[in-house]
Amino acid sequence: MVAETLVFLIQVWLGVGALVAGAFLLIGIGQVDEDAHGAFAFRPLLIPGILVIWPLVIWRWWVVSTGRDINRHIKAAPRRSHGIVTILLMIILVGTLLISFAIHQERSINIAPVKLDMS
Repeated sequence: MVAETLVFLIQVWLGVGALVAGAFLLIGIGQVDEDAHGAFAFRPLLIPGILVIWPLVIWRWWVVSTGRDINRHIKAAPRRSHGIVTILLMIILVGTLLISFAIHQERSINIAPVKLDMS
């Protein structure tokens, strides 16, 4: 009986989360995050998280849509640095790959192959 009740409550929670996810990803995400306008490829990746934390999503959506978001100006400064960070990460990635290709273990050609035993 307890297990059935828990399963039912989880199904209700996820059902409401699915409704919130649908509405939020179609309508609300552009209001909460300006960078999400026109970015449709990443939205399906948000669905599992929204299913679980849908009350927080509704609260954040409400705060932003009613104009109560006093921290919006704080987000502008980090967004300006995204381009620089992207370029630095690409340089680090390419540098790491080049270094890893340049540094390799010495291989000895004179090593005889060994047959592995199945037992």
